[in-house]
Amino acid sequence: MEDMVKLKHLLEHWIEHNEEHERTYKEWAGKALVAGKPELGDILRRIATETKNMEKLFLEARKVL
Repeated sequence: MEDMVKLKHLLEHWIEHNEEHERTYKEWAGKALVAGKPELGDILRRIATETKNMEKLFLEARKVL
């Protein structure tokens, strides 16, 4: 059972950092647009979207745990 306690803490950590990464990707997407790199900005926005989808999976895993 000790592993499940550790996993609970890891999931909380991963959720927190996932949210931070999503914000960072969006921030850099904006910077890429300002720098005249719309394709790069679009890719970074898509990465942010996928990161948000990962958050849903982390939350689902936490619920199941």
